[in-house]
Amino acid sequence: MSKLPGSAGVSVLGDKSLDFYRDPVGFCRERIEKHRSRVFLARLMNRPTVFVCSVKAATELLCGTSPLRQRLYVRVQVYTSELEACLLRLSLASLFSGSCLESSRDYINRYGSRWNSSVYSVFKRLGTELVLGLFLNVQAEEQPELFEEISQLCTQHWHGLISAPVNVKVPLWSSGFSTALDARDKLMDIIKDKLENDTRGFVGTLASLPLPNSSCASQHLLLFISALIPKALASLLTSFTLALCGNEQVHKQRQKYPDYLHRVLLEVQRLWPPFIGGRRIANQDSTLAGHNISKGYGAIYISYTVHRDPEVFQQPDKFLPERWSGRNAGQENVLCSLGNGPRSCIGSKLTDVFLKEACLYLLKHYSWSLDPPSQDLEYKWLPVSRPASLPTITFTQLAQTSPDNTS
Repeated sequence: MSKLPGSAGVSVLGDKSLDFYRDPVGFCRERIEKHRSRVFLARLMNRPTVFVCSVKAATELLCGTSPLRQRLYVRVQVYTSELEACLLRLSLASLFSGSCLESSRDYINRYGSRWNSSVYSVFKRLGTELVLGLFLNVQAEEQPELFEEISQLCTQHWHGLISAPVNVKVPLWSSGFSTALDARDKLMDIIKDKLENDTRGFVGTLASLPLPNSSCASQHLLLFISALIPKALASLLTSFTLALCGNEQVHKQRQKYPDYLHRVLLEVQRLWPPFIGGRRIANQDSTLAGHNISKGYGAIYISYTVHRDPEVFQQPDKFLPERWSGRNAGQENVLCSLGNGPRSCIGSKLTDVFLKEACLYLLKHYSWSLDPPSQDLEYKWLPVSRPASLPTITFTQLAQTSPDNTS
């Protein structure tokens, strides 16, 4: 076993969290070049942490048998027992299929002409309507006050979770984390009421599952309706529209090759993953990518750098949808923007269907372009990837539409 390149430094003083959070992509690029390795050591959140930036190492971390325990930094219940996690996943997986997938298409059709220049905000609203409608049976047009209340609470919950974990309350002021805890409590009250009294759809079926304890269903629903999913959908749809601005070739290719849109969406996800990555903790001495990992070390995979690994992707920084029918055909499983392996995102199928339907709708009904043509499209990567300056896009409704081929 070889020694990990890099250094964890000394406790507190050697911590690089601020440098990483300021510019995670630049942080990783600089160290990959310095250490000539896509796996390196640094101190993050005051813990020695292995940064995983290659496809091979990320696949080993996420799909292998290494004893690196998942840790999710939100206040929901997460099972570390592999058997418990598998049983729970099987129970929940059945809910993310069938009628759940079918009804997701209705939300896109309802939007009709609501697309406007502020695409990220529109896509985020669409994602919010999707998750609250599917998971809680709360429709924006039927219960506008309840919908807006839950939306605001989800936003407060999300913003507090990504702030410093300092629970402080004084007259006329509360810390972001404290506000998030209050929002969580209010959301849990709404969720528990739904689980007890609503027998329809997803929430009704979830309440009937044989889950490990009485709080499990409400904890998972809290995660499902969080701002995480709408922001991820908004991120990917924004990147899709930007990638295709002025690109008429995609529309022609989609009609000629029915699976071309699938390749486009794979390339969007590869180049602009909505989440920077995920973290694991070694619960015993282990190995990763030929290196010894001590118990208690962290390991974080960085989706951006994994997806641009030159050993797997030629011309890794270029938008080339055709790569997925050529050299990288059949390699979709190396993408990790929604995780990978047995602990990957349980709603990935729903996300794929929703993205495809939304993108098909846009391609069928609109052409679009940046307005003004010259805009700063530099991305920020935390907490969710999107252009730092929200882009403005003009949508022009097509006078005649060709038959939609969704096969």
